[in-house]
Amino acid sequence: MDVLDWLLDGDPAIRWQVRRDLLHEPDDVVAAERAQVETAGWGAELLDLQREDGTWGEGVWTQQDWMGVDDAMLLLAVLGAPADGERTRIAVDRVVRQVDWGEEWWNHPFFDGEVEPCINGRVLVAGAHFGHPSELIVGRLLNEQQTDGGWNCYAETRQDPGSFHSTICALEGLVAYRDAGGPTDVSAAIERGHEYLLTRGLMRRRSDGSIIDERWSKFSFPYYWSFDLLRGLDHLRAAGVPADPRVTEAVDIVESRRQPDGRWLLDHEHSGRALLQLETVGEPSRWNTLRALRVLEWAGRNEG
Repeated sequence: MDVLDWLLDGDPAIRWQVRRDLLHEPDDVVAAERAQVETAGWGAELLDLQREDGTWGEGVWTQQDWMGVDDAMLLLAVLGAPADGERTRIAVDRVVRQVDWGEEWWNHPFFDGEVEPCINGRVLVAGAHFGHPSELIVGRLLNEQQTDGGWNCYAETRQDPGSFHSTICALEGLVAYRDAGGPTDVSAAIERGHEYLLTRGLMRRRSDGSIIDERWSKFSFPYYWSFDLLRGLDHLRAAGVPADPRVTEAVDIVESRRQPDGRWLLDHEHSGRALLQLETVGEPSRWNTLRALRVLEWAGRNEG
């Protein structure tokens, strides 16, 4: 089967993005495909798993073997659940009315986040997508950017180095907020964050040029809080950043992981969030294949 046909034989969450990003089909065709995310496949399954109290587990956030609200809402947004869809509206309304961060974080409503940029960035992605972008989160992220342009959940001073994991989460949130028409100007912070990634080639220490983590060349989905090269490149593409020579090495690695049949495997999955099983490690991954193909197109390496 042709790779594009194989992708289009998959979940609605894959199909609408293939039509938009690889086939470049008209907006109405894409929207019709996207509308199915809340009624079939992974999106419908995730909505089915929400509890009446608005959660997907035992609280708003977790590291256990069930899904926190932050994980679930981010995943709904990445799947592309339509913000104006009936089932999605009900799920979001439950979160708005019933979910907060508890006494530890001043009982903030869910979409106002807590204090860590890695979590707040992910909440902002969902908030922007579903019509609840938080100015409180935006203000925190702008005030917490490190002097090197990154973010770091464990930083004690602004001079501490940024973390790729925290930085990608913060950047995704700020770009989602920008693209949703948020009133605060976040362009300078986004540009500095992108330079943080690009100056390091998305993988190397600025100090000595060494590779930070070999595991970043293995690709996961869902990625939750964790950075890897495919996530970083796909973010730059989606944010409208031109592919310059500083991404060449990272794109080479993505391209090198293409299998002889033209597909990419699911290399890894993050433990502790297995409530919804999307794909199987070691087998061809529609998510990784979709993302890799659009990264290669962005980098000017598309075939034909």
